[in-house]
Amino acid sequence: MATIGLLAGIGHLPVEFLRAAQRDGHRVVTIAVTDGAAPELQREADVFYYIHVLKLNRIIRTLVAEGVTEATMLGKVTKEILFKQMALPDARALKVLRRLRNRKDDTIMEALVEELAADGIRVPDQTLYLRALLPAPQVFTRRRPTAEEWADIRFGFATAKQMGRLDIGQTVVVSRRAVMAIEAIEGTDACIARGCALARRGAVVVKTAKPQQDTRFDVPTVGMQTLQSMLAHDGAVLAIEAGRTLFVEREAVIAEADRRGIAICAVTQEQAQAPEMPL
Repeated sequence: MATIGLLAGIGHLPVEFLRAAQRDGHRVVTIAVTDGAAPELQREADVFYYIHVLKLNRIIRTLVAEGVTEATMLGKVTKEILFKQMALPDARALKVLRRLRNRKDDTIMEALVEELAADGIRVPDQTLYLRALLPAPQVFTRRRPTAEEWADIRFGFATAKQMGRLDIGQTVVVSRRAVMAIEAIEGTDACIARGCALARRGAVVVKTAKPQQDTRFDVPTVGMQTLQSMLAHDGAVLAIEAGRTLFVEREAVIAEADRRGIAICAVTQEQAQAPEMPL
């Protein structure tokens, strides 16, 4: 039985990974790296630790001591910790931060991957055990997007790809072919809240992978929290990139979306360029 590491942030995705890896016969050493990680992790992990993400040397030393040579990073860890000094970084974290050419998401994650590799720990494709969570093109809900909403999906998809190319964010909120909000350091949920509030009603939320997406980290993900953020501010449609976005808690999300009249769909980049909805 191989031992693999899980560096877990906030959300249900780390739980999905833990269960899938255990079903595959692996021993999973789980380190929650931020407050608010799912409680299931501590209950179900083979070994569990809480070590703040800025205590990098302790994280890596713990993985090495547990015999981990492969580790996955999953779940939300906001970059606000770098700007609000929520914890003091250790010397190793400071060394990594000082050599960053910028503080874009990909730059930070690539530096962490390099630091793990220096101690013999490889970071594999995040989706290795989660392929079942990458949906094919489809409309999941009873309600389908209207023609007007499809026009917003097309517009939002193209905009999200441009923002992803710049490594700014993966989510945009659109209303009547106008951008209401673009995800940046505040994260997906805050972006949705801000954009849907500005649109007032009927906003379309679009989430795509970056054109240069590195599947070792930051694979786009939606789930119940995404839907709750939309519902709190009268969002109408959630569109994700098919085959490149992880959809967690799918059955529960679809059931709640159907109950509340929200449309959810997955489209490919090619479909998003079609003048009429191809689903």
